[in-house]
Amino acid sequence: MLKQFVSSVNPVFEALTGARSSMLINICEFCAPENVSPIQDLIDEVINQDTTYAKQPLELRNQRTYAVKSGVNGLLDVARTTYKEATEDAYQHCTELGQEYDIQLDLKYESARQFYIKIPVIELEGRVLPPVFTNVIRRKNNVECQTLELMKRNQKINVSHQEVVLMSDQAVDTLVEAIRGHMSVMFKICEAIGLLDMIVAFAQLVTVHDYTRPQLTDTLAIKSGRHPIKEKIMHNKFVPNDVYATQQTRFQIITGCNMSGKSTYIRTVALMSIMAQIGCLYDYTLGSKTVLMTCSVPASYASFPILHQLFARLGMDDNIETNVSTFAAEMREIAFILRNIDRRSMAIVDELCRGTSSRDGLAIALAIAEALVSSKALVWFATHFKDLATIMHERAGVLNLHLAVDMEGAHDMTMLYKIAEGAVKESHYGLALARVVPFPPGLVDHAAAVAQKLERHMLRKKKTSATVLKEKRRKLILNLKEHLVQVHTGVLKGEVLSAWLKELQNEFVKRMSALEAEAASISQETDDEEEQMEDISHADNQERLGTSVSQPSAISISSHMTSSVSEPTV
Repeated sequence: MLKQFVSSVNPVFEALTGARSSMLINICEFCAPENVSPIQDLIDEVINQDTTYAKQPLELRNQRTYAVKSGVNGLLDVARTTYKEATEDAYQHCTELGQEYDIQLDLKYESARQFYIKIPVIELEGRVLPPVFTNVIRRKNNVECQTLELMKRNQKINVSHQEVVLMSDQAVDTLVEAIRGHMSVMFKICEAIGLLDMIVAFAQLVTVHDYTRPQLTDTLAIKSGRHPIKEKIMHNKFVPNDVYATQQTRFQIITGCNMSGKSTYIRTVALMSIMAQIGCLYDYTLGSKTVLMTCSVPASYASFPILHQLFARLGMDDNIETNVSTFAAEMREIAFILRNIDRRSMAIVDELCRGTSSRDGLAIALAIAEALVSSKALVWFATHFKDLATIMHERAGVLNLHLAVDMEGAHDMTMLYKIAEGAVKESHYGLALARVVPFPPGLVDHAAAVAQKLERHMLRKKKTSATVLKEKRRKLILNLKEHLVQVHTGVLKGEVLSAWLKELQNEFVKRMSALEAEAASISQETDDEEEQMEDISHADNQERLGTSVSQPSAISISSHMTSSVSEPTV
């Protein structure tokens, strides 16, 4: 293998001659003939020129036997001659048997039973196998056997071959010791070839597929991003999606029905982030400069921040080996993530707390979501808990998204696989999907009726509190700050910058005025409710006073009954 590797270095040097890239020039210098020639000369002194890397058993046996050149060891040459003659005798014996019994047979070799004879079954139709053949085995359309003479020659071949192998290994070991002095050069060549292989893979990827080279910025932005694996195995065209994440949209909650593409969406973000940082900011000891490289990604545009850690909490089943349930296993994983996540991290979480009750699962998922938001890491949180998206919506840094679905009728739905803003609206996607399964008649209809009753029972009027309005104002101001920071570090200038700032100002004033109007409306509703409650309370008091004058009270009636039976009342 080393001989084959060394002989392959020179063509790489010739192919890179004339390259203008500093990286390719460094690789070419490491593959120069003066670095490889000393090793090549040592190998040529001991190993035959026509020796190649072998894989088959008989080829490996012949390689170990004849790899070392003649003249290196006189005893090795004698043992090799003996082995060669014994092997020729085995083939001659096989030829004589075929001629004597008029049977077409082949001599085969296996490391376990040495040489054996293989006869097609069609050759023995209407005939009896001669008794000279022993150890007969029937395998499919062939009969495998041996003879006593062949077994004797196998033994002689085995003994002579052992002597050849021992002396050949001694010669090879001596050669390896001599090559060890050039080990540092070989390691550098290996690193250079590995780097070249990665560059060629990147170039082939960009040339053949519709990929783009991402930028390294402080913002994660992807336009028309695709899953690098799924788009190659899908029969239909993959639906691309956009991704945008900053500190004010760092925690993105992805909702949607089953099979809508939530898991694929968050995995796409993670895989593209890994691809963007493959080989990024590394030094392959090819020079004093640090090489900056990014792998192209499947998108029309992409920019990524440099991440230090990437965490993934994806689906799993019960772990029998460690005797933990699905819920316990995912709690262990999420606990590890919470202990190690920071601002320079990314995390994707898929269907957290689905292994326990919905009430406890929502409470735990909400607490974990709050902790992840506080870590300031970029997080994509796919869930079926709609209430989680509702509760976390006004939290600064949280963005609600969902995978769109087209409900064509009461029982028909089409997955659009397209990301859209806001939490999912439809609450009965599961029932629509269940209608596809051939359940017994009426089962899904009964489930739909039960779901509607539960929804009516649990539906309550929700009001916006002063705390929520405060969070909305804070979120709006933080968004304004982030846009101003981005434009400060950006490239916009002159009239374009003035127009953009004017539009940003108008949008901010419009949204803040809407919040103030909402606050005034809520305050007015609260005052009206308080006045209504006072009127109701005053009417109740008047009614009580009128009742006390015209009718005996409950207390007087109770006293009258007590006095009539002359027993104390408790």
